[in-house]
Amino acid sequence: MGTAKNLAFWAVLLLLIVALFNLFGGSNSALQSQSRPYSQFVQEVDDGFVQSVTLDGEKVLYRGTDGRDYVTIKPEDAELTSELIADGIPVEARSQEENGFQAFIISLLPILLLIGVWIYFMNRMQGGGKGGAMGFGKSKAKMLTEKSGRVTFDDVAGIDEAKEELEEIVEFLRNPQKFSRLGGKIPKGALLVGPPGTGKTLLARAIAGEAGVPFFTISGSDFVEMFVGVGASRVRDMFEQAKKNAPCIVFIDEIDAVGRHRGAGYGGGNDEREQTLNQLLVEMDGFESNEGVIIVAATNRRDVLDPALLRPGRFDRQVTVPNPDIKGREKILGVHARKTPLGPDVDLRIIARGTPGFSGADLANLVNEAALMAARVGRRFVTMVDFENAKDKIMMGAERRSMVMTPAQKEMTAYHEAGHAIVGLTLPKCDPVYKATIIPRGQALGMVMSLPEMDQLNYFKDELEEKIAMTMAGKAAEIIKYGEEHVSNGPSGDIMQASNLARAMVMRWGMSDAVGNIDYQEAAEAFRGGGAGGFSISAQTKEMIESEVKRIIDEGYQEAHRILSERHEEWERLAQGLLEYETLTGAEIERVIRGEPPHADDGEDDSSDQGSAPSVAAIPKTKPKPKPDGGLEPEPSA
Repeated sequence: MGTAKNLAFWAVLLLLIVALFNLFGGSNSALQSQSRPYSQFVQEVDDGFVQSVTLDGEKVLYRGTDGRDYVTIKPEDAELTSELIADGIPVEARSQEENGFQAFIISLLPILLLIGVWIYFMNRMQGGGKGGAMGFGKSKAKMLTEKSGRVTFDDVAGIDEAKEELEEIVEFLRNPQKFSRLGGKIPKGALLVGPPGTGKTLLARAIAGEAGVPFFTISGSDFVEMFVGVGASRVRDMFEQAKKNAPCIVFIDEIDAVGRHRGAGYGGGNDEREQTLNQLLVEMDGFESNEGVIIVAATNRRDVLDPALLRPGRFDRQVTVPNPDIKGREKILGVHARKTPLGPDVDLRIIARGTPGFSGADLANLVNEAALMAARVGRRFVTMVDFENAKDKIMMGAERRSMVMTPAQKEMTAYHEAGHAIVGLTLPKCDPVYKATIIPRGQALGMVMSLPEMDQLNYFKDELEEKIAMTMAGKAAEIIKYGEEHVSNGPSGDIMQASNLARAMVMRWGMSDAVGNIDYQEAAEAFRGGGAGGFSISAQTKEMIESEVKRIIDEGYQEAHRILSERHEEWERLAQGLLEYETLTGAEIERVIRGEPPHADDGEDDSSDQGSAPSVAAIPKTKPKPKPDGGLEPEPSA
C-alpha cells in the first residue's frame, strides 16, 4: 500500500513538471522571436516583407519572407488590421481570456508543486502512510503476514515448558468453547521473561504462525515520542486496530522501554513515558474490556517493570524463557542444523555437552560459524573439527597469530597459564581443565579453559574458594618464577574476577561469618548509581566487608602458591610443553605433566578424548554463568 502511494505521488509530480515545462515553453515562444520597432514593421508591410500576422493583444507577431518570426508592440491608436487586410496579408487574432487563464495556471503551478513536495516530506518524517503529515498519534503496529519463512512451534526447541503455556493460548484462540464451557476466560496477556537470546521473539513468531489469527507486532520504543501525549494516543490507536480484528494477538517487544516503574524518573509522574504506561494499563484492564485481544510482551528486565503491569488481569501469565539445559541445547542444535550438511563424525550431543550456558542465539551462531569455517577450506559438509574451532572462536575470540611477542613475554604467559592449569587439576572442586593455550585470542595473551561436567545450578562455599584459588594461580606463578618485583599486569583480569566473586560471597550469598546473612548488594548498587537505596552502609560495615573480601582472596592466593610450590616440577614441565606446542587439550596436559609426549604413540586416537570432553569452558571474560538467584556472576578466569 505504501509503495503504491509513493509511485502515485511521483507520477503526479512528474506530470506537473511536464505541464509546467510545456506552459512555460509556450509562453516563452514569443520571447524567442526577434524584436522589431513598430515603424520598421510598418515599412516591412509596405515593402511586402511580411507573410502573416498574429495579433495577441498589444503584441504583433509576424513572419517575414525570410522564414523568421518577429515581434513588435503596436500603439493604442494604430489602425493596423484594416491596412493588413487591404494589403492581402493573412491576419490571426488570439483570445485574451485564454491567455489570462494560461497565465493564472502558470503562476499557480509552482505553488502547488511546493505544497506537494512539503506534504511528501512531512509524510516521510512521520513514518509514511500513518495518517499523513498529522499522523503523530497513529499506532506503528504492523500486522504480520508471513507467506514465506513462516515459523511454527516445530521450529522452537529447548524451552518446552514455555512453549506449552503459549500453545494453550493458541488453542484457546482456535477453540474457545473448549475452555469457556468450564468457565475459563481467555488470558489478557503473557509476559515472556528471560536473558537475551533465549528465543522470546522466536516464540512470539511461532504463535503468529500457529494461531491463524491476526498478529500485530510493535516495539516498546515505538510508543515513546518527544511530544507529550503521542505515546498514549498510539496505545489507543493500537487497541482500536486490534479490536477491529479480534480475536487477535499483539506482541510488544522490549516492553521495559515503556513499562518501567512509575515515580522512578523525573517529571513528577507527568512525563511522556508514564502517560503512555497509564494508557496501556487502562486499555489492558480498565473500565472498558478488550475482549479477544491478547497482549504478548517480551523483556529481559522484569525487575524494572511497574507492579501494576504485572498483576493478574493484565499479564496473567509470566512465562520464563531460560537458557536451555543439555537436552534443550541438543534439540536447538538439531533445529539450526537442518539446512547444514553434517559430516559422519558430528555428534550434536557432544557439542551440547560442550556448550554450557549457551543461549539459543549462541547455538545458532555456533552452527553458522562452523559452516563458514567449513566453506572457507572448501569442505562439502561440516565436520566436528569445524564445530570445535567455531566454539573456540566464539568463546575466546579469533586467534591472533600475527601478534608479535618477545620470547620473554611468551615464557611468562606459558608459566602464568600453566599455573592456572596445575591448580585447577589439583583442587577437586574446580571444573576439569579442558584446554590450555598461549596463542593470543581476543584481548587475552593466553587462556586455560575449564568445563563443568554438567550444568551448574548452585555454587557452594568450598567450591567458590577453590575457584578463587585457581583464579589467583596466575599471579602466584609469576611471583614464584620471577619474583615479586617482576610481576606483570597480566593478572589484572584475574584479580577483577576474584574480587567480584568474593564480594558476591560476602555481600549477597551470606558466606562470611563476620558479615553474616545480610544482603548488602542493593545498598551498594544504589550508592554506585547515585540513588537513595533502601538503606545505607556504615563506614564500619564497609570496612568489615572489604576486610572479608581481602581475606578470601588472600587465602585463595596462599593456597595457589602452596600448590605450585609443592608441584613445581609438574608445573615446569607443563610450561615448557606450552612453549613447545602452544595449545594442549586436557588429555595432553596430563601426559605432559607425567613427562610423556603430548600425543599418544601407541596408535590410540586422541580425537576420542577431545570428542568425549566438551571443548568450551565457561570463561568469565566471555561467557558468564548463572548464579543461584538467577542473575549472572562471572566465573573465575582460568
